[in-house]
Amino acid sequence: MLTATTPPAPAATEPFTLADQPAVQELHFLSLAGARTVMTPGLTDVGRALADAHQKQRFLCISGDAGVGKTFAVHTTALTRFPDAHLLLRLGARPGPADLRAHLHYALTLKGDPPRDPAVADSLIRRALATRPRIGAVDEADRMPDSCFEYLRFLHDDLPSGLCVVLIAGQGGERALRAQQMLHSRNAAWLTLQPLTLDQVPQAMLALHPLWHTVAPGHLAMLDGHFAHGSLRRWALLTHHIQQITAGTARPGPGLLRQVIRRIDTSRRP
Repeated sequence: MLTATTPPAPAATEPFTLADQPAVQELHFLSLAGARTVMTPGLTDVGRALADAHQKQRFLCISGDAGVGKTFAVHTTALTRFPDAHLLLRLGARPGPADLRAHLHYALTLKGDPPRDPAVADSLIRRALATRPRIGAVDEADRMPDSCFEYLRFLHDDLPSGLCVVLIAGQGGERALRAQQMLHSRNAAWLTLQPLTLDQVPQAMLALHPLWHTVAPGHLAMLDGHFAHGSLRRWALLTHHIQQITAGTARPGPGLLRQVIRRIDTSRRP
């Protein structure tokens, strides 16, 4: 439980900087009002790896626990640094090659509905992909069947310069990606994102949102230990609930923080 006394602050760390180009609000969890784009180690690592994979037009595999910022980092980097290349592919549950074709058709803004004939659809897709380097981003890629991986391999190998595809998976999904033999010779990097460490949390939260500017570093560390566990998504959820309760007019003291923790179901991580 949180106490009214201020716990000792954790060891100081270097301040977190903000991105030169902030992410659009919709990319933040719950479209968190007032959230800023913090250059966490994960966002920095994804930026470097994605730039390399885009230049080489190869695959990039990113894994990590839920809420560490994998999807946010990929889409933020792609949209701010390579806006004309970004292709968001939301495949949903149990996708097949037909779903990939349809999503690529719309992501590439091809005219009309996707052709029913796979050969015709592939011809249009390959022609559009060949015009300039692209970045296709697939969330929960570990849930794809082998046929989808084979289709992505076909596109990559068929294009003269290759194709950059970012495959995002949960921590448990890395094994499924590594089981795909075709990735071993086509993947630019395997990247695993980690939660924020306890000593990183105070500086990161001060950068993330003005709401935390009046909260003692020790209380931030305690909130992380009781609830957030280094997860950026859970910190966004916590910030959102405090905003809802206070309407941005009250300083979040220990009593309010206890109230918010009780209000949120901590049995499940978002």
